[in-house]
Amino acid sequence: MPSLASQPQEATNLLRTAAPDATNNDIQQNQSAKNRINHPKTNGINTSLPSRSPTPQRQLYIPHPDDALLDPGTARVNLAVFNETPNGTPSWREKHAHQTVLQQHCSYWDPDADGIIWPLDIYRGCAAWGWHPLLCLLVTIIIAGSMSYPTLPAGRYLPDLWFRIYLNNIHKCKHGSDSNTYDQEGRFRPQQFEDFFAKYDAGSKRGVDLYDLARAHKGQRLLCDPFGWTASMLEWLALYLLIWPKDGILSKDDCRASYDGSIYQRKADEFAAKRIR
Repeated sequence: MPSLASQPQEATNLLRTAAPDATNNDIQQNQSAKNRINHPKTNGINTSLPSRSPTPQRQLYIPHPDDALLDPGTARVNLAVFNETPNGTPSWREKHAHQTVLQQHCSYWDPDADGIIWPLDIYRGCAAWGWHPLLCLLVTIIIAGSMSYPTLPAGRYLPDLWFRIYLNNIHKCKHGSDSNTYDQEGRFRPQQFEDFFAKYDAGSKRGVDLYDLARAHKGQRLLCDPFGWTASMLEWLALYLLIWPKDGILSKDDCRASYDGSIYQRKADEFAAKRIR
């Protein structure tokens, strides 16, 4: 990367203003900081302050004019996108164009596409990944037990005796202390998705490992939100167990595919193919 001294004075001044305590080593370890040097035009908006705040260590994603993804600040209602996948998941996006991204995230457990997820659907979906029956049962209890009541259709106040989950109201299950990638209506927000990796992807690996996830869990926690803390931890842990990356790194695109749910069917298909062999 070109040295700071070789950059226009505007870029140097901008970096010093936005992150006055950032060193050259910090820049090399943080893709967002490198982007700030390579594309200094941020309209004079400061995104970090001196070391008395965590902002220098948790840089934001700064869009470039030549990025493949346009307008990352605008949420997509039915596409999970980022720069490397600006058009969403092929074939999946057409099949699920009628659903929000959050509904797509859950649709793997709705095999008959009737908009209702039964506890048995959850169990079977997890079993299709090759998980142990006890783990499948535990996941079923956690998901159905926590998400059934908030999704009840309008006018119903008594708990569903079958612990069914209604996809039309799945947005009511959004919790705090997460990455904020989903908005309150279940849309996908590319800016927040990119921000998460800009903040916690140490070393610009294009993914996150368990150490990064531990830092993210601490950094994203909200005050007095034990449900959100627990839910966020379990969600990332479940994704890690599902993918079980050989290099220990959850790739950025696999994480994106978990938001639209396409990775769940892909993993089920992979396990089914292994059983046939």
